[in-house]
Amino acid sequence: MKKILSAILAGAMLCTSAMMFSACGNKTESTADSKTESSAAEAKELHMATNAAFEPYEYKEGGEVVGIDAEIAKAVCDKLGCKLVIDDMDFDAIITAVTSGKADFGMAGMTVTDERKQSVDFTDSYTNAVQVIIVNEDDGKVAGKADLEGKTIGVQLGTTGDLYVSDDVKDAQVERFNKGADAVLALTQGKVDAVVIDNQPAKAFVAQNPGTKILEEDFANEEYAICLAKGSELTEKFNTALKELKDDGTIDTVIKKYIKD
Repeated sequence: MKKILSAILAGAMLCTSAMMFSACGNKTESTADSKTESSAAEAKELHMATNAAFEPYEYKEGGEVVGIDAEIAKAVCDKLGCKLVIDDMDFDAIITAVTSGKADFGMAGMTVTDERKQSVDFTDSYTNAVQVIIVNEDDGKVAGKADLEGKTIGVQLGTTGDLYVSDDVKDAQVERFNKGADAVLALTQGKVDAVVIDNQPAKAFVAQNPGTKILEEDFANEEYAICLAKGSELTEKFNTALKELKDDGTIDTVIKKYIKD
C-alpha cells in the first residue's frame, strides 16, 4: 500500500511539474507573440515630416494637422495599410528628417527641384502650384517681377520662394523667416518690400492682412510631390497609390475641398 501511495504521489508531482513548465512555455510564447504583434503594429506607422504653417496644404485646426497634404497622405497610407503619423517641424528641417530616417517621407507643398533631387527622391507630382508676389497696396515699389531687382524680399526659409529669389533676382536682399506668416507681417511693418510665396497660402495671408495684395504677374510655376530617402522602396508604392487616387478622383476632391476657386 505504501508503495502504491508513493507511486501515486510521485506521478502527481510529475504532472504538476509538467503543467508548470507547460504554463510557462505558453506564457513565454504568448509574450513573444504579443511583442511580434506590437512590433508589426509599430512597423505599419509611416511618419510624415511637414511644416503645418502652409494653409491650405497643411495647417493646424484644434491642435490637429489638416489640409490638402494631410488628407492625401492619409489616403496614400490607407492604400498601403499603414497608419499615418504627422511630425510638425520647420520647413528647412524636413529633408534632413527624411534623409536621416527620422521621417519616412516629407510632404509640405514641396516643389521638385534639381537641387533637392541631389538629397532625396520624389514621387510623381500630385498637383501644380504657382509662386506669387505679395506687396502692400499703397507702396508702389513693386508692380511686377522685374521690379524685385535690388529690393528686400521676404521668403519662408528653405522654400522654393527662397531658392528662386536667391538664384534669380539680381541684387536682392533676401530676408528669411521660419513661417510665411512672419514674412507677411514684416511686409506690413515695412521691413521688406515684397514677399514671394505659394499662391494658396498667399491668399490666406492677404485675407488676414488688409492693405496687402497679390500681384497679377506670377513669379514662377512649379509641381508639388512627396519626397523620400534616396532609393526608398516606398517611392514605387507611393506612386502606385497616387495614380489610383488620381484615377478615382480622390486627389481632385481633396484639393477642391480646400481650394474653392
